Formats: sequence, C-alpha cells, structure tokens
Amino acid sequence: MAKEPKMFLPLQSKTIFPVDTVDDLAPDSTYCFKVQANLPSEGKQGLFSPISCVKTSQKVNDLLCATNLSVLALNMKFHLLWRAQEHQGVNYNVQYLLGFWKKLNDDYSDKWLSVPRCENITSTWCNFSSIITTTGFYYLRVQAREGHNKSCFSREVKVDPLKTNEIGPPGVRLDLSDTLLHIIISPPGGAEEEVMRDHYDLSYRILYWRNSSSMEEEVKHKEVKQTIATVSDVSPSTLYCVKVQAFSEPYNKSGAYSQQECIHTPAGTSLPLIIFGIFMGALLLVLLVATPLVFLLYQAYNKIKYVFFPSCQPPLNIEGFGAHPFSSPYLSAAEESVENCCVIESMVTEEGNQIVFADYKHSKQSSRDSGNYSNDDNTSGSKESKETLEKEVV
Repeated sequence: MAKEPKMFLPLQSKTIFPVDTVDDLAPDSTYCFKVQANLPSEGKQGLFSPISCVKTSQKVNDLLCATNLSVLALNMKFHLLWRAQEHQGVNYNVQYLLGFWKKLNDDYSDKWLSVPRCENITSTWCNFSSIITTTGFYYLRVQAREGHNKSCFSREVKVDPLKTNEIGPPGVRLDLSDTLLHIIISPPGGAEEEVMRDHYDLSYRILYWRNSSSMEEEVKHKEVKQTIATVSDVSPSTLYCVKVQAFSEPYNKSGAYSQQECIHTPAGTSLPLIIFGIFMGALLLVLLVATPLVFLLYQAYNKIKYVFFPSCQPPLNIEGFGAHPFSSPYLSAAEESVENCCVIESMVTEEGNQIVFADYKHSKQSSRDSGNYSNDDNTSGSKESKETLEKEVV
C-alpha cells in the first residue's frame, strides 16, 4: 500500500493484510492509496489497483487513550507496558488477536479476546505470558474506559514471540576437583524453562580470568553447547572469576552476561610429597595382595612334598637290604620279575615198560621268595629222578 499526499512527497510502501490499519497519519491531510497483490512464494507480482484518496480529520488529544505501548519480553515472560495520560478514574482492558485472522480476507473486529487477569485494571502494565505459544504471532491493544459510555482503543502492537523475546543471563555455579575448574551453567529462565533451551538452540560464551591485584591478567574465553564446561591446569592458591553469556545463532540473539562468580583454588601440595605418597600406597597394596598369595603357595608346596617326596625313609630290611629303594604307597609299584617252574612226574608202567612223563605242576616263583633255595631243591630232585629212571630202564 502506498500513501500519496498532494504535495507529491516521496512514496511510502507498507506490507499489509487484506484488512489492516495504517497508523500515524497526519491530521487534516489527504492521503491516496493504491494496492498491489503479490505471491512471494511463487515470485509473482500483480498490477496496482486504481488510486483512492481519503482526508484525515483534525487531531484530537483524547486524554483517555493509552499511549506509547511497548512489549518487554525476557526468557519467554511477556509484559505489555503503556503510558496513562493525566486522567483519573480510568480502567484498562487488554485485548489480543491471533495473527492468522489478519491474513484472511474477512472482518476480524469481533475476533479480539481479553487477556486473562488484565480486564478492568488500573495499572499500566499487563502480563500476557499465559496466551503466548511459539507457533504463531499476536496483535495487542489497550482499551481505556471511563464510566460506562466513553472508551478509546490504543494503537496495535505486533508480537512474534521468538523474535520479540530477549535472552536473559544464565545461572553459573563453580566447582573444583584437583587441577580442574568445573563451570555448571543453568539455562536462562531456569532449568525448567524448556522453550528457551529447545527452541533457541542455545550456546554459551564463557569468560574466565585470574583475579590478581598484582598484575593485569588476560581474559580467556571459550564457547560450548553443553551446560557443563571444564577449565584445565588451574594454578593453586589463585582466585578465578567467570562470566557466562547465552546466545542463539539461528535467531542471531545474544543475552546479557551473568553475574561474576569467583572461586579460590586450594594451596598446592609439593611434588616430592605426592610421589612419596603414591609410592607408599603402591607398596602397601602389593603387600596386601602378595602376602596371602605367598602363604597359599607355601602350603601347596608342603602338601605336594609330603605326598610325593616323604621325608621319612623305611628300614633297610623293608627296602630289601638296600638292593631296591622303597617306593611310595601312592605310586604304582613296578612289575615284579618271576621265574617259571615246572615239576615233572615220571611213571613206569609194567605192561609196556614205557615211561610216561606228565606235567605235574606249573607254577610261577617270585624272585622275592627264597628262590635260590627252591631252585636248588628242584634241581637236585630232578637229578635223582633222572638217575632212578635210567636204572630202571637198564
């Protein structure tokens, strides 16, 4: 839409909805308009409409209307502020309109709704956070009433929640462990504020430095996505200070820095003492582990030695006068050597004068029995039997 004063001032353009309002026109002036329809999604532009002109009325200072409307939004908490003119006994009613109604080619004058807890109030501010979602945009206005007959509407203000909202400072807490400084960050609005964390895709810019009065220290910085950051190699007996800022790259927004938080690192321990402590701890651990192990191995060794290598030796007469060593009862005995003995009985028959030799007894004689004596007797006996047989045959 364009405004063309008669004085042929430069053209002004403004994007409007099918039903919209143009504010801040000069009083007692003639304005001309022409409208062009566009399709931005398809890159198409239409022709301008015929020119229409209208003359504004003289300016009337209505001391009843609310002026200077502004929106203060921080961490998704929205407040509408306005200025009341010098007028007593005025009540205010804050109204809002869902933005999509203006996109429709229809009259939306009856679509305005009252903001809860902002009806018939005398204050000049309203908390309208309860109506806000992140899926659309809104228009707000203030209706001023005096009595039951007289009222005045303020100009409208547009609210796009994620664009209008500002990012506040995050919370910061510091902690120490050994030579590490841990920085714990709470998202703006508190840990329970999921909108700030999820919709803005927050990152954090950390400033940290050594706070020393003797010399000026360089301020270092780092950027993280997580809510926990670590600074390594901090010096002992030193005061470290930290500030954190939250920012959103998708929305090109940066919040304010947090309050400065400081922490004093403890005094350091000398290196030789640390090494000695580590050595003594390792030695104690080895002794606790090695002592039971050595005891168990010693017991096992005694058992094996007792079973397979007994310390007591049997008497010599049991050992066979030293000829054969005594073997353990737990070990398998070697096989004993044996001798085969055969006793032959001769029989002489009178009828055939034949001599019949028959095996009388077959036995095995152990070498451990008194084999020498037995063999001699058998040998002498067999000789006598042979001589007797020979005589009888003759």
